Amino acid sequence: MIVNDNVPVYSIGVIADLLRVHPETLRIWERQRLVKPARRKGQRLYSANDVRRLKFIRCLTDHKGLNLAGVKQVVEMYPCWWLDNCPGGTPAKSEMRAKACWREEGTYCHVVLDKADLCSGCPIYQNRARCESCTKFKKDS
Repeated sequence: MIVNDNVPVYSIGVIADLLRVHPETLRIWERQRLVKPARRKGQRLYSANDVRRLKFIRCLTDHKGLNLAGVKQVVEMYPCWWLDNCPGGTPAKSEMRAKACWREEGTYCHVVLDKADLCSGCPIYQNRARCESCTKFKKDS
């Protein structure tokens, strides 16, 4: 049987043992909205993608020395953080400077680095910009 990376199958105890953290740490990370485990009969269940997110959070706290406020800021820079179908990163080239991929350790995100670039290519942003210019034009008339 092949398990999809988004299917929640791991209990909080299994994940806590895997990551070598206390289960309460995982609950705190959930309360901080860094991860959203599924619930089944009141029990938290984590998917393989949740485990990848949790490993990335642990790396940021343990190896980079960030507190949870810092982790939240870093996570917000990943537009793919909650995407179930994020393809993961690409291997690093020596001259390439990019942010580390949360999904695949040792790879780098191949999404845009600046949210402004992401927004300017977004159809919703483009429509909003057009609407604002129309409104401005009507106000000037």
